[in-house]
Amino acid sequence: MLKDFSYDIFDLNEINEVENLFSSPELLGFNVTIPYKEKIMDYLDELSDEAEKIGAVNCVLIQNGKKTGYNTDSFGFEKTLLLHKKPSQDKALILGNGGAAKAVKYVLDKHNIPSITISRKSEINFENLDKDTVQDHKIIIQCTPVGTFPNVEDCLTFPFEGLTQEHLVIDLIYNPNYTKFIINASEKGAKTINGYYMLEQQAEKAWEIWNFQKK
Repeated sequence: MLKDFSYDIFDLNEINEVENLFSSPELLGFNVTIPYKEKIMDYLDELSDEAEKIGAVNCVLIQNGKKTGYNTDSFGFEKTLLLHKKPSQDKALILGNGGAAKAVKYVLDKHNIPSITISRKSEINFENLDKDTVQDHKIIIQCTPVGTFPNVEDCLTFPFEGLTQEHLVIDLIYNPNYTKFIINASEKGAKTINGYYMLEQQAEKAWEIWNFQKK
């Protein structure tokens, strides 16, 4: 328990309200979540190399008035992926194209894993994605907020019949523990992982970043 520090929720209706946060002299930094991981970048003074390459920020450090954006999602996802991936799982489908999906693509590119991003407007989208494409891509990463609490009955349109025991399915959602997407994938025999370990690991990395300013 740290007596001199607290971690609070700052619920913003619009991204420009972040200016009020920056005016607080006691604020050392904060995390950023959906839907502001990309929009926050316009309000920062500097980006880490990873955040700049990814195009999304989920962690902000404030030091001597300078606001620096980092991406610790990539760290958390990389740890998750490497813990569970098998050599035969060598191609991926990324479901969604928001800030989290960009961090996922950055990690996949880093490890030379070819990937296709599926979104509502992409060439291969949620309407025309077929089971053959799913069968051919043994890593599936669900990066959208669909199915997050309290909308736990919601599920992406997805050809689950293309999944097999050879598939690794990672849903970045951690609340609930088991989304409809995870349940449907597990029923097809796929190995399924939720986003809790990624959440934990990105938080550890954020803590490390914020700790630098006390030294």
